[in-house]
Amino acid sequence: MAERINRAIDLLEQGQAIYYAGHHTGHVLTAAQGRADAETWADYINVGMEHGAFDMTGLAAYMRGLVDAGPTRSGHRTPAVIVEAPVGGTDEATVRHNAWQFRQILGRGVHGVLLCQAESAEAVRAFVEACRYPHHVPGVDPALPSPLERMRGAALPRPAPGLLGHGTRGRGSEATAAPVWGIPESEYFRRCDPWPLNPEGELLLGVKIESPEGVARCEEILAVPGLGFAEMGPGDLGLSLLGHVAVQRWPYGRELQDARERIFAACRANAIAFLKACTPETVAARLDEGVRVIAGGQEETARVGRAHQGRAMPV
Repeated sequence: MAERINRAIDLLEQGQAIYYAGHHTGHVLTAAQGRADAETWADYINVGMEHGAFDMTGLAAYMRGLVDAGPTRSGHRTPAVIVEAPVGGTDEATVRHNAWQFRQILGRGVHGVLLCQAESAEAVRAFVEACRYPHHVPGVDPALPSPLERMRGAALPRPAPGLLGHGTRGRGSEATAAPVWGIPESEYFRRCDPWPLNPEGELLLGVKIESPEGVARCEEILAVPGLGFAEMGPGDLGLSLLGHVAVQRWPYGRELQDARERIFAACRANAIAFLKACTPETVAARLDEGVRVIAGGQEETARVGRAHQGRAMPV
């Protein structure tokens, strides 16, 4: 069996790109579908709940199906599963008021969460904190009052820019999540933390920047500790910025290309994997450019890209 639980992180640590499959709406979440998807060619499965149904019962059954049909040929217990949360990352208050969504999603045993429409560093910081247990300290502002000091009434200032507050995820779901990961609850508490902020973490957190406000603040957003990947959403950004109803395809027009380059540069500056849709014809060039999360949902794209990088890990 693989040492890593999260196959996507396992590959990113090796410098390899990861390829995903899955729908943004209408994903079938049953145990039978999980058993079928355990044989996927993809490195991770995207479950779209931003526009698809927020179905926690179905997600729990789906994860059980993945486990029942595992392990994967790569030796991992399941393919990684990353869920697009319904809440938009427009501002801190919205994210904090809807943090229950992250708790529910993580409690089903998934391996990552994607925050869509990220528009401020404060919102993204609240997202990362909501996905973390409070005992994890990497990235937390050391100047903040300790838990004991807070209990005694110490004021809680905002963390310094580029640092986090304490995690806000509570205990209670480890009994459902740890069996999916195949580890004891005590180990789940240790390993369910964002990578690469925590090198031993198995949780992959991402953001989608898909509005003019998000692009304007992307450097601040992507400097928030705890993120593992990010993407530019050409569909929503093209709609809000230019009024394009059709999803914009590569090569982009000047406005979207400028936004893409700005977001990609911020990813590079913060060692965050950049996500881009590719085809079999374009994937080699994008890999050479440094793209490390490949969308598009085509097995042939993955085959070409893996060969281009000389990947050794079995699918």
